[in-house]
Amino acid sequence: MTDTLDAALGAWARDAAAKLAVSPFVPSVVPAGRVTRVFDGIAIVAGLRDARAGSSASCLPDDGSPPVPAMVHRLDRGEAGCVLLAPAGALRAGARVRVEDRPIETPVGDALLGRVVDPLGVPLDGMPVPATFARLPADRPAPAILARASIDRALHTGTTAIDALIPLGRGQRELIVGDRRTGKSTLALDAILAQRPGDVVCVHVSIGQRAAATMRAIESVRARGLAQNCVFVVAAADDPPGLQWLAPFAACAIAEYFRDAGRDALLVIDDLSKHAAAHRQIGLLLRDPPGREAYPGDVFYLHARLLERAAKLTPERGGGSLSILAIAETQAGDIAGYIPTNLISIVDGQIVCDAKLWALGRKPAIDMGRSVSRVGGRAQPPSLRALAGPLKLAYAQFLELEEFARFGGLADEGARARLAHGARLRAALAQPAAAPLPLTAQYALLSAVDSGLMDQRPVAEVGWLRDRADRWLRGALPEICDTLESGAAPARADVDRLRVALADFLTRAAEDASGP
Repeated sequence: MTDTLDAALGAWARDAAAKLAVSPFVPSVVPAGRVTRVFDGIAIVAGLRDARAGSSASCLPDDGSPPVPAMVHRLDRGEAGCVLLAPAGALRAGARVRVEDRPIETPVGDALLGRVVDPLGVPLDGMPVPATFARLPADRPAPAILARASIDRALHTGTTAIDALIPLGRGQRELIVGDRRTGKSTLALDAILAQRPGDVVCVHVSIGQRAAATMRAIESVRARGLAQNCVFVVAAADDPPGLQWLAPFAACAIAEYFRDAGRDALLVIDDLSKHAAAHRQIGLLLRDPPGREAYPGDVFYLHARLLERAAKLTPERGGGSLSILAIAETQAGDIAGYIPTNLISIVDGQIVCDAKLWALGRKPAIDMGRSVSRVGGRAQPPSLRALAGPLKLAYAQFLELEEFARFGGLADEGARARLAHGARLRAALAQPAAAPLPLTAQYALLSAVDSGLMDQRPVAEVGWLRDRADRWLRGALPEICDTLESGAAPARADVDRLRVALADFLTRAAEDASGP
């Protein structure tokens, strides 16, 4: 009896192993189906008995119009729900549907750099179709644990408040969350503007955004001559919900092409709240069981399998990295909402933009108390890491003391000095939009504030120094610039030289300003 059972189990195991060895998308003949209903970007198709969820499909209108691309999204008894990836046009009931037994793929390659395309690779910039020679499935598995390496290199964002106090690493996934019009997209765009061509390749995906906002972002990158370092993937607000659903997955596949080639890539997703709304719209149209706030029950898995694709690969896998900056919108500052809290539980940290700080004119409006980076501290440049510890403590004490000082005057001279120092530190962390700072300027600025050189000077001089620090440092102490850009920390003697030179620079600037 035991031998018979062992033989049966062995045969079952061999059969299971053989099935698992087969790719989930094996080319095969799939019978053509017929459209029974078309509505709101959805086509219900009968006759697709052997279709698989996620398969690519083409709907063929009866009048000879071009095929409408689609994706099999939901399988039901006797019919399949397909999401259309283009306007329905002349598609009507009775049209034939051809399904290819392969997943939705997107073109990838260096030919996409500088281009604006939709998730299917169709150009939106009026230029010819990019000459790409490779395609990747849009929805790919995340790298395995053994294929990942520790994050050990910093991702420079150009925003001093982030690089100093909430540092990010290459291969990290970070969430930027906040209400409407609190500067979330600006922070992500500044991270793109801060990258040097050839160092980090950037992919920006716009999901359901206004056309004017998307064009401003594209023109901002082009105006700085960085377009050839970026790929723009756009699914506009008036595009079918299926195209909006596909957009971040397609953009991630494009970024993974560069990561798998051993390069560093940055993916900016603007934003996942609208992506979740598109997923909910599709789910409700296809009569999926609604869950909390009417979202389908798999909305957490939807974003988890997307964001888990961020990774730093091992040297054996090429050593490339994919970093993700995902944006999510809150209502009335509630980061405990369904979608924001789901995303926070997936990512490696969050940057919280506060509407009250924005209203007070404090830009970037980052709430330092609720913002955190769980990974990037290990990758932070040693030069900034040496300054970050004291600055974090000083800034936290300043915010607490400032809140207490609202209830009355402070007679303590030490408390007033800490308030003055904190005000200069807050001014150093302030920054205008579309003006990312290089590491050299950040280090010089924070060194001047940390050493107390700015405490006896007007707060407005902090902004004056921020605008001139990089040019001055490169002219006065170029060897320190070389050290900073190499990733090393300046020696103690160089730090002392820098502070002496800063004091002399500020003194001469004050004398020139007060002169005739």
